[in-house]
Amino acid sequence: MHDVPYFDRFAAVYDILLPETDAAPLESGLAFADRPVEQIVDLGGGTGRAGRAVEPETVVLDASEPMLTKARDNGYPTVRADARQFPIRSNATDAVLSVDAIHHLPSVGVVLTEAARILRPGGVVVIRDFDPSTVRGRGLAMAEHLVGFDSTFYSSQELASELRAVGLEPTILDTGFVYTVVGKKQSS
Repeated sequence: MHDVPYFDRFAAVYDILLPETDAAPLESGLAFADRPVEQIVDLGGGTGRAGRAVEPETVVLDASEPMLTKARDNGYPTVRADARQFPIRSNATDAVLSVDAIHHLPSVGVVLTEAARILRPGGVVVIRDFDPSTVRGRGLAMAEHLVGFDSTFYSSQELASELRAVGLEPTILDTGFVYTVVGKKQSS
């Protein structure tokens, strides 16, 4: 399923090789919520890197069992699932994070529809990813394809359009090689 086999093999060294997640842009994105953020679903969360950067309770949702084993070892509750169908009830969480992962997920429109579905009114989706319209972003996309990833990268503007299409109010917080986009679910 998509890029999962690569992450299955990479799980043992993932936390050693990748830098810690920068908390500041995630906290800025979470601040857009119209409600207290007490629970987060970390979409494509792997070992729980994003959860370590934020305070609220975080549940890691990923399709790679070895990555989820590491997340459980790191103290996170986990859900193994295809990102196109979350086994989570509607209106169940205050926020959904996706850090360095959305480009690995198939059918981004379906994935974002699911993220919007599980958000409580006033909740937010916060996405940090890499912009393929930058020089470094084009290089990263090329490198991922060379090693066999089936990645689809989106610019911040494209992702904002995708969020709008699923009924979330988008805000682009920052741009560049790495960007942050927030989608807010309207309060009832």
